[in-house]
Amino acid sequence: MGRRRRGRPVSGWLNLDKAAGQTSTAAVATVRRLFQAARTGHAGTLDPLATGILPIALGEATKSVAIVQAGLKTYRFCVRWGVQTTTDDGEGFAMEHSSARPDAAAIIGALAGFTGDIMQRPPAFSAIKVHGERAYDLAREGAPPDLPARPVSVERFELTARPDADHATFECVCGTGTYVRALARDIGRELGCFGHVSALRRTAVGPFDEARSVELADLEATAKAGDGGLAALDAVLKPISFALADMPEIAFSASDAARLSRGQQVLLRGRDAPVISGMAHATHAGVSVAIGEVSQGAFQPRRVFLGQSDLPHENR
Repeated sequence: MGRRRRGRPVSGWLNLDKAAGQTSTAAVATVRRLFQAARTGHAGTLDPLATGILPIALGEATKSVAIVQAGLKTYRFCVRWGVQTTTDDGEGFAMEHSSARPDAAAIIGALAGFTGDIMQRPPAFSAIKVHGERAYDLAREGAPPDLPARPVSVERFELTARPDADHATFECVCGTGTYVRALARDIGRELGCFGHVSALRRTAVGPFDEARSVELADLEATAKAGDGGLAALDAVLKPISFALADMPEIAFSASDAARLSRGQQVLLRGRDAPVISGMAHATHAGVSVAIGEVSQGAFQPRRVFLGQSDLPHENR
């Protein structure tokens, strides 16, 4: 018999704005402690150097992490020309130097080659597993792995400013698995001047953006507010449905929702039955019930969300 998880069965999504110098793992651990949550997870690691949006799932929301991770991500970042580092950012050691500096026209001309569906070799200092070990662990031990290139998608890549000859700032919208550090490394090599990321901020992950984010310092202050601290923290959470806004939604009756919650399929019948196929989001009275697949006129649940009536009313 497995051990019961300690913590509250609180569920929802937290739109966290991570500070610089903190690992994503540490940020998630702090959130788990503040909310006294039984389960937590996050949708896309941010390097310690980076700041910005780190969506954190609590409780039943962890079942939708993969959906959020698959969404588009937006980054603002600065590249320093003339130096390539071991980590492809400012935390590593210099390994290549160049006195060349690209002008704006050369940079803009090179961006087309890094837009669309491209092949990208991940940084040696990354969380990718190699024979069961993390690549960054191998790299720290002095044996950086030669990771193979893999397909990634870059939807938009724009030069936004040239603060000086040594630096350029960019905005990038890309799909899952894309490393901004690798973009900086590769465009520096393409321009013949080398380069690395000197500052990085993620401004959006799917529906999570800067405008509706919160910082750990604010959460810490809320948690110290006394007996109402937990209720105030819970009020900050977004419902699971917020994270699934881009997925087709199907509203079910109470009886059909009960069937879905037991993992049973439900036929989509009647004049108003949706004419869709593929993955969809099942709800009842505006509350998430399941993620599932619509096929041959039926909804088959794949991931069932339990106990969502516990979410604060104002977040539904």
